[in-house]
Amino acid sequence: MVAATTRQQIVQAADTLFYERGFEATSFADIAVVVGLSRGNFYYHFKTKDEILHAVIAYRLSNIQAMLEAWEVGAKTPIDRIRSFIQILILNQAKIMAYGCPVGTLCNELAKRDHIAKNRAVELFTLFRDWLSCQFTALGHGTQADELAMHILMRSQGVAALATAFRDEAFIRREVDDICLWLAVQRPNLSDNPESVSIQNS
Repeated sequence: MVAATTRQQIVQAADTLFYERGFEATSFADIAVVVGLSRGNFYYHFKTKDEILHAVIAYRLSNIQAMLEAWEVGAKTPIDRIRSFIQILILNQAKIMAYGCPVGTLCNELAKRDHIAKNRAVELFTLFRDWLSCQFTALGHGTQADELAMHILMRSQGVAALATAFRDEAFIRREVDDICLWLAVQRPNLSDNPESVSIQNS
């Protein structure tokens, strides 16, 4: 039980450091310091940094899956569920402005290095893609559901990248408002005045 707890602490610390510093820039020693482990105790749980990376990706996949399931329970309509995804940009804006999107930054770093785990990291995006596609299918966009899901992912990643560059909260809120207006237009049988749709960012 103690070993399992320690392993989880290592994974959580590595997850944070990989996000804030990058995978390559984070050392075993950096993670060990955060957790408070000696080198020997650390190697008992993980022999290589790649092992930690795979555990971090699995940890993120699990967290994303839990979040998606919570949105399914907490939101009544597909529009509301998709809006929950868009609102991540507001809820996490401080971290996004400081470090970028945790999924996008990891995928980009691993792709640049042609790392063996790059395809595994893409599964983080795929979880969102498949879930968003299901929501658009539920809205009646069967043939275009995946295209619309990719559009939402593209826009959110673009906002995250520019938010990191310019550190502009007002920009993030404007873009979230605009994405929500675009989403409202995707609703079947929407009135001719989509601007009347209520949008809340808090």
